[in-house]
Amino acid sequence: MTNLSKTTSRNETRVLPKATDKAMAKASVSMLTIDEASVGQRIDNFLCKALKGVPKSHLYRILRSGEVRVNSKRIDATYRLLMGDLVRIPPIRTAQQEQVSDQRSPVIPRFEQAIIFEDDALLVIDKPAGFAVHGGSGISRGVIEQLRLERPQAKFLELVHRLDRETSGVLMLAKKRAALVQLHEAIRNNQTVKRYVMLVHGHWTEKKRHVVLPLHKYVLPSGERRVSVQEDGQISETIFQLRQNLTLDNNEPFSLLEAQLITGRTHQLRVQLAHLGFPIAGDDKYGDFAVNKTMQQFGLKRMFLHSAETLIRHPLTEEKLKLIAPLPAELEKFLRRFEANKELHA
Repeated sequence: MTNLSKTTSRNETRVLPKATDKAMAKASVSMLTIDEASVGQRIDNFLCKALKGVPKSHLYRILRSGEVRVNSKRIDATYRLLMGDLVRIPPIRTAQQEQVSDQRSPVIPRFEQAIIFEDDALLVIDKPAGFAVHGGSGISRGVIEQLRLERPQAKFLELVHRLDRETSGVLMLAKKRAALVQLHEAIRNNQTVKRYVMLVHGHWTEKKRHVVLPLHKYVLPSGERRVSVQEDGQISETIFQLRQNLTLDNNEPFSLLEAQLITGRTHQLRVQLAHLGFPIAGDDKYGDFAVNKTMQQFGLKRMFLHSAETLIRHPLTEEKLKLIAPLPAELEKFLRRFEANKELHA
């Protein structure tokens, strides 16, 4: 039958599904049972993950209207899922052409050679520079999306923390919700140690310096996130140590530093160092653009910031873990362009 409508005996018109709208015609209510991977998650966040590609405004609308139900009852967006909950999701048509294509096409592994540590609760990789940790802002696929495609059997895989796109090094992901919760708790309570290595413009004179600055986040008209030092900002805290003073071939002074994070604010190291007059080499947001241009001519094509070492206790076994990411080859190569000062600082 190709008619789009038919007339009833009461002269009322009932619209039937369009022949071209097969996806909606076949759509049906989904009933999902909550397992360990989703226990404790808010229902709105659960829906964002389960219904990728659906605008958040629509997700909140179907929550408010009662179309989404848990155990046959209406719930609000703040409801936290329990083991065995039965979630009703109404028929929703989504446009996910890229994701469908990704799932049907062979996925080329990108990070298998970058794995530092893995067990049934934790995955740690040495993230290369140039990869965003998640999609968004014009990036269709980040590290987390890529790893989920590479591991379709994984019931749970979430970022424990973030690294800037141009920062390389230790990146932790949780393979169980219990591990994610425990690691977040450890980070909040300063029970982890994160050490970074960076090259800054200028000669750093102190062997060790404890820096505390208030950082304020704001958004540019373009939508880009930025951070500045401002009195009403959140406190950021870092311990910097001098590794080596260096001089480039053109007599420009630089310093190789190690930083231990006490807090983990957005762009913390980049903003603190720029505020102190020692911008990170190659930083295209807070750095010295003239110096960056010169350094590109000397072979530095990225920001010289690397997450070198993380010390944690395993979130489930309590075993002490020392996660190390060696300095990338391109940064090692660039360091060889320098003439090191005779006086070295450990």
